[in-house]
Amino acid sequence: MTEAGYVILSIDDLDRYEGATDEAPVLMPLRRRTGFRPFGVNCFSATAAGNHVIERHFERDGDEELYVVLRGAATFTVGEATFGAPVGTLVHVPPGTVREAVADDEYTVVLAVGAKPGEAWEPAAWEDFHIAFASRKSGDAAAARVLISEALGRHPNAWQGQFNAACFEALEGEADAAFEHLRRALELGPADVRDYVREDDDFTGLHADPRWPELAG
Repeated sequence: MTEAGYVILSIDDLDRYEGATDEAPVLMPLRRRTGFRPFGVNCFSATAAGNHVIERHFERDGDEELYVVLRGAATFTVGEATFGAPVGTLVHVPPGTVREAVADDEYTVVLAVGAKPGEAWEPAAWEDFHIAFASRKSGDAAAARVLISEALGRHPNAWQGQFNAACFEALEGEADAAFEHLRRALELGPADVRDYVREDDDFTGLHADPRWPELAG
């Protein structure tokens, strides 16, 4: 940050936060680093060629996204279409459309920009949770718990936040807290949240608990 308040930095200056698995994309939080507020903007890289640089998902809440390949190359799948995306490629994806991108080489970096048209933008909880899980993976569970608490404080009624908090507590062996967050996620989220509960490996340690059948269905 300069005295004038503007920021000049390189992609390589951004912090790197690994995902929950070795194959998950690495978050390079541009928005946090610059204090950018108008819309979401972050960079992602892959851990190796052939791994995801953008995980398969769709924006169920109406956000539009624009992806820019800044380094390397990726193979995108958007809806039913799969195509190569060399450096300089821009990919606009409307809400509700499934998308993913796999890195063609280990140096691939993709910039992701997203916001919901016509609404004031505010930071989503997923950024905090990504960094929290990376902190836990590096051995700093205490810092991770602070980030999760802050994220839930800002987004108490977001089912995704409650779900991710449940994952964290389950991995930490805190079954009571995990079930509490799971119940909140099921109350707040759409019907298919129960499918995610059954399929997520983070909850393996809860399967023997007598409360599990009630929530997993």
